[in-house]
Amino acid sequence: MKNPVAADSASAKIDQLIAKLTDFRGKTLAGVRNTVLGADPEIIEEWKWMGSPVWSRDGIIVVATVLKDKVKLTFAHGASLSDPDKLFNAGLGGNQWRAIDVFEGDKIGARALKNLIRAAIAFNQSKSKKKSPVSTREKIGRSKKG
Repeated sequence: MKNPVAADSASAKIDQLIAKLTDFRGKTLAGVRNTVLGADPEIIEEWKWMGSPVWSRDGIIVVATVLKDKVKLTFAHGASLSDPDKLFNAGLGGNQWRAIDVFEGDKIGARALKNLIRAAIAFNQSKSKKKSPVSTREKIGRSKKG
């Protein structure tokens, strides 16, 4: 049995959005959500920008935007990710973001999407490792000066 979700939580808001979308966009978003969450157990669901499902782990991975004729999946650091399955089909000229526009009838391979999600997580983790924390010695030195 699924754990009860607080009505105002990000997961509950995503559930409500999917339920409200009675056409292909609801099914598409539900399928994408299952695939994203299945790629890594530590992925966090968030609700940002007045109505966008966001999935994060060590930084934003992907933002879903439901538009009139498609579901857009925008990867925060898509330009830095390898895309051997050629999923990205929008925002290809940008320096950072890349997107997948999913129209009615389009299919995204779960394996390919999971691979892209995992690549995004690895990128986020490599980025956070490059930021070196302030050393303990520097912290102690600062506190003595204050």
